[in-house]
Amino acid sequence: MTDLRLGVLGYGLRGSLARTAHRPGAGSRVTALADHDPAARTAAALAFPGARIAADHRKVTEDPDVDALMILTPDHTHTALACEVLRAGKPVCVEKPLAIDVEGCDAILRAAYESGTRLYVGHNMRHMPVVRLMRDIVARGEIGTVKTVWVRHFVGYGGDWYFKDWHAERRYTTGLLLQKAAHDIDVLHWLAGGFTQRVQALGDLMVYGDNPHRRATGEPKADDWYTEDGHWPPDTQRALNPVIDVEDVSLVNMRLDNGVLAAYQQCHFTPDYWRNYTVIGDAGRLENFGDGPGGVVKVWNSGRSAHRERGDAEYPVPDAEDAAGHGGADPLLVDEFVRFARDGGGTDTSPVAARMAVAAGVRATESLRDGGAPRTVPELDPELVAYFDRGQSR
Repeated sequence: MTDLRLGVLGYGLRGSLARTAHRPGAGSRVTALADHDPAARTAAALAFPGARIAADHRKVTEDPDVDALMILTPDHTHTALACEVLRAGKPVCVEKPLAIDVEGCDAILRAAYESGTRLYVGHNMRHMPVVRLMRDIVARGEIGTVKTVWVRHFVGYGGDWYFKDWHAERRYTTGLLLQKAAHDIDVLHWLAGGFTQRVQALGDLMVYGDNPHRRATGEPKADDWYTEDGHWPPDTQRALNPVIDVEDVSLVNMRLDNGVLAAYQQCHFTPDYWRNYTVIGDAGRLENFGDGPGGVVKVWNSGRSAHRERGDAEYPVPDAEDAAGHGGADPLLVDEFVRFARDGGGTDTSPVAARMAVAAGVRATESLRDGGAPRTVPELDPELVAYFDRGQSR
């Protein structure tokens, strides 16, 4: 089979996905890449020998030797780039989040609908073994009908990952309830079988906002901006982004359109990194302990009792087929995108679900910045919902 020729827009923090997709002779290869940063272009030239490297994205989007595009640029650029590529007729993968506002998401979905061009959204957590395991348990009915879902996300490296560059600024992300939480909200929706209809949130900038050690405007990030065992406690962080106006703690309550109640909590200054899901049905509950190899999902469903450390059933999280990227999810995501770009058909990721995750994050952010006033999540045009439910076919 001839390799799918991929064009890549952006080679920064998400460049690992492009490297995962570069598999000459095995189905896909990167043949062109654009990034405005000279250092990124130099690195890309080494990673993808023979690929055409450019500063202008149009050199890639208009390249006749590119079959499909991957958009790996900062979030606020997604809408314009995705609409441009879709209208040019080339399948595109947009790395999450789809956009930083509801209007941007809807514009992308509308461009895909009107052009008939295939749109894929890189919500890689749907391919994580722990998420697939939890969804299988729910689908088998082991906890009955899902009634409530609680998610806690301890972002132990949050100061490094989100407060030293553009992620720290509202104008580029809207907020971390959208940028960071879009994955978890999407998974929550997937497990619960519905989309958020109503949200209420509280949040604050409690730690990093008081840290005076900022980079000067225009100064690049320090070489040691991220270390696994350093930068602790949080007030020892240095060279933070010049502007920090997003929250580092957020608490969200959600009512889904199928009646499920859900909660999501996110903190960016914990000592440990951990993501914990609890799903409660009308006949049991499940909870994950770890989300990679060595992790386990426990189920309690045999009857009432005092708390028991051991579950009635315990399922080890399967080893990933490939350890590269997000617990092995990235190679599976690439496989799905390449197949979809070639042949179309159904996918486990969903542009509609990606839009609904962003919409929930946007309205939750509005709520927390308005003293916790509830917000209604806008519905998507039924015509677009039907189109994507049909697998993007008319």
